[in-house]
Amino acid sequence: MSRALTRVVSWGHELLAEKIKKGQLVIDLTAGNGCDTLMLHRLVGETGQVVAFDIQSAALESTRQHLLEHGAVVRMWQAGAGKLPIASGVDLIQAGHESLADYLSQAPQGVVANLGYFPGGDPQIITRPDSTLKALRQACHLLAPGGRLAVVIYLGHPGGAEEGRLVDGFFAGLPAADFQVLQLKVSNRPEAPFLLVAEKRV
Repeated sequence: MSRALTRVVSWGHELLAEKIKKGQLVIDLTAGNGCDTLMLHRLVGETGQVVAFDIQSAALESTRQHLLEHGAVVRMWQAGAGKLPIASGVDLIQAGHESLADYLSQAPQGVVANLGYFPGGDPQIITRPDSTLKALRQACHLLAPGGRLAVVIYLGHPGGAEEGRLVDGFFAGLPAADFQVLQLKVSNRPEAPFLLVAEKRV
């Protein structure tokens, strides 16, 4: 089935899928409506574990319903729950993604984020550069060797361009000895979302 060349979210999913296997741990930094969370669950299968973050209860409930419709085992957690047990299924945490390291006891093979705001939710509640950069630093530190971090940046909302500039700078500043970094951008649509992917070297 063909798809639009410029659908950077799909390219992010494909680049993650190259590195993620059944039974592994993966992270969704921005659960939103659950599309990325479900994609990760399908990649790791029934024996794998997905941990997804969102500060909005409506987003987590949307994600939970989406996963249950596809037969996933789902657990809900509040902020401050501490290190999560290693268990197959999906763990949804109502907490900021900048607290990522507080919940993990093993290295994830893949991490995904779609920045901006929850589609259908309050557009005033958006990802912020300070918390986003904290989350990305932790993700890069925790990522398993050979694992990938894929982030889609949206520029059209207030604050999006500034966050995009800072996240782009973060990826560009990752040491070449430790990470390979790819950017996919729609060159003739400057306001279009773009994708950044970092792979941690073995």
